[in-house]
Amino acid sequence: MSQPVRIPSDVDRADRVLGPLTARQLLIVSVTGIVLYATYTVTRSFVPLAVFLIVAIPIGATAAFLALGQRDGVTLDRLALAALRQRTNPRHRVAAPEGIHDVPEWLGDAAMPSPAALRLPAEGVADTGVIDLGKDGVAVVAVCSTVNFSLRTHTEQESLVASFGRYLHSLTAPVQVLVRTERLDLSGQIVELREQAGGLPHPALEQAAFEHAEYLDQLGRATELLRRQVLLILREPLFIGPTDGLGGGSPLTALMAKRKASKRTNVVDEAARRAAETRLARRLGEAAELLSPAGIVVTPLDAGQATGVLASACDPDSLIPPNSGLAGSDDVITTAPEPEWDDSAEDPDDFDTAERYGR
Repeated sequence: MSQPVRIPSDVDRADRVLGPLTARQLLIVSVTGIVLYATYTVTRSFVPLAVFLIVAIPIGATAAFLALGQRDGVTLDRLALAALRQRTNPRHRVAAPEGIHDVPEWLGDAAMPSPAALRLPAEGVADTGVIDLGKDGVAVVAVCSTVNFSLRTHTEQESLVASFGRYLHSLTAPVQVLVRTERLDLSGQIVELREQAGGLPHPALEQAAFEHAEYLDQLGRATELLRRQVLLILREPLFIGPTDGLGGGSPLTALMAKRKASKRTNVVDEAARRAAETRLARRLGEAAELLSPAGIVVTPLDAGQATGVLASACDPDSLIPPNSGLAGSDDVITTAPEPEWDDSAEDPDDFDTAERYGR
């Protein structure tokens, strides 16, 4: 008879190797303890114990705080390392896939610190909505409808859980379920409601439409309206690695995978990319088929919608909601020249150079 196995809610939690300590925490604490003990052994002949404790206690407490502390599910040592990496990296980045050019001599006097090229994980979005991750593979984003679980009966709830469990058991690669909240802009609906109110067949309906538009306008000015969206992100590498065992991938397997990845050429084979897109489409179809019995509708995003999701993830506090109508980062925006504009008055290369160097 099979026995139940307790699975933690955080499936990405590292394994505990000694009591409540993970391998990373044990390494930080043990290395700090060994260094402090070795320092005490060397200096105990001429440094009093009280003086050594004044220095050693803050160091040990800081190491324990970094190893055991967490914030938003991330250990403090990882946050400290990320803060150090962010501090040492260039602050000013520009979208320049071809690289940063040297500052001309006539701009040398007013030159600020040179910007660095902005390297994003996503290199582009295809017309089908597939996100190109370069050498890391491809990904696709799909929006999922929600199910009101609390209003269902006990039997219906068990059926929903069983349907979702069947999908989880069918997974052959990791997936990401993202629940995101963003500002809800009703200005378009309010304008459309006011424009169509005059064409309603009865004055009472017209008055009700204007009142409803006024209510929505007042609601948007008085409160911050939010909407919630559930996204299913599927990612597929270009090259399929070895399948992890029951206890997860071994350190030797991870080391061999890194060595093989480092030996691969930077040129990505187009056949491998098409094969990855085929596997990704098959996984997306399986997700839609297995989640449909639970009442969850999986709708893949097109190129414009996927670009909007990526833009909002990079700038979540923007007052302008990103959509498919906005221009991309590499799009050239042109306008009709004014009649009195003289093309020979200014050198267009000056503007292009100034924009390239952020002046």
